[in-house]
Parts: sequence; structure tokens; C-alpha cells
Amino acid sequence: MLTVTSVNVNGLRAAAKKGFVEWLAGTEADVLCLQEVRAEPQQLPEHVRAPGGWHVVHAPAAAKGRAGVSLYTRREPDRIQVGFGSSEFDGSGRYVEADLPGVTVASLYLPSGEVGTERQDEKVRFMGEFLAYLKELRERAAAGGREVLVCGDWNIAHQRADLKNWRGNQKNSGFLPEEREWLGQVLDPAVGGYVDVVRSLHPDVEGPYSWWSYRGRAFDNDTGWRIDYQVATAGLAAKALKGYVERAATHGERWSDHAPVTVVYDR
Repeated sequence: MLTVTSVNVNGLRAAAKKGFVEWLAGTEADVLCLQEVRAEPQQLPEHVRAPGGWHVVHAPAAAKGRAGVSLYTRREPDRIQVGFGSSEFDGSGRYVEADLPGVTVASLYLPSGEVGTERQDEKVRFMGEFLAYLKELRERAAAGGREVLVCGDWNIAHQRADLKNWRGNQKNSGFLPEEREWLGQVLDPAVGGYVDVVRSLHPDVEGPYSWWSYRGRAFDNDTGWRIDYQVATAGLAAKALKGYVERAATHGERWSDHAPVTVVYDR
């Protein structure tokens, strides 16, 4: 089996003080993909930066206190790559990948965007470059008999079933028609060639949501978004046995505004 978990930690230093460390000690994951780490490696306590039993690569952003992605693997990777060959984004702490036997696993933090601002323009530029890279990565992996798994905060709810209040968010970043169309291309067998693994396992349900605003009672009312995905090449996706969101029992037990998304694959 291969168990992979992905979670946006909303600041790893803060999460470590709220329960992440205890969660990490109990997880059965073989691979852990983190996003929005928001810290330089030297700013993290040793037991968080390089916990026993894990091989860790951190890819912080050049802009201090922003973004940042990490990969924790039980097995030492055969190869590590930070960024995807983008002159604009490779220093932004948004992508890191590692080769494990038979599979390349990546942690992605796609820009969140905001309609009418430069942040949205940045998101659009990122999406354009990243789709081209995803195609290249899939083709390269296939030529080597490998699978690909890109986990992370994609900051897009693909379908109406992926957010509770879809009617009120149709003009907001994260559920714009053009963003949803782009993610549809990633998941189109004839274009990107990837599969939304959790949705394939739960085709007819709302959610399961992975992010809830800290405002109001969004978590208690399960007024959430499903924006954290495990996106895999078809061969690996077909081996997914179960996928689920590790939703905290109560609002007070959360250590991030996102919840871990875990999938168990039959290797």
C-alpha cells in the first residue's frame, strides 16, 4: 500500500503549536504533502523541520512569510525538484516534487487569486504555465513506466458539488468559469490526462469539503469548499482503494483552516 496525505497547514509554526505535531506522530501516511508552510526551514523547530523517520524537503518562498511547500516521505527520494521550470514562479514556494519507486509525487500550492487584482492575473499566468508542465510530466513519466501524483491546494472548486455555497461564489476567485474550465482541462483524458482521485471514489456526494472559513460557523455548519486535491495519472488513480478528509471532531481541535486529505493506493 501507499498512503498519501495532503494538507494546507496555514502556517506550519502555528499548526505545530495547535496539534500538527501530535497528528504527525499518529499518521500512517507514507508521503505527506504540505502547503502554505510560511516559514524558512531554520525557523521551524527540529522536531517539525526534520522529524525522526521522515525524509523532508522544504521549498520556501523567496517572499518571507508567504506560501511555501514541503514533502515528507518515509523513504528517501531518488530525485527532488523544486519548481517546474518557470522563471516567474520557481522561487515562489509553490511546487516541489520527488521521485519514489514507480511514482513522482508533488506538493502544489496554486495561487489563490482575487478578482480584479494582480493576484488573479498571477493565478492565470501560473495556470497557463503549470498545465503545460503537467502534460510534459505525465508524458515523461509514462515513457519511464512511472505514475504521477500531484497533491495540494489547487484553490479551485471544480464542480457545484465541491462547495456548499456555489450560487453565491460564481463571480469569486476559486469558482470562476475560466478557472473551472482550466481544471477541467487538467482532468480531461485528451488534454491533461489526470484524474481527481477523491471525486472518482465519491462521484455522487457533495464535498467532502477540505476547507472552511474561520468566519462565522462555517466549520460547524459544514459550509466548506473542496479545493485540496490528489490528482493522479490514470494508472495510479485506478489503484486508489479509499480516499477521505480527516475532518476534526470539533472546531476547537483544528490546527488549520484546511483538513488533511488522505488516499490509500494499492501498489
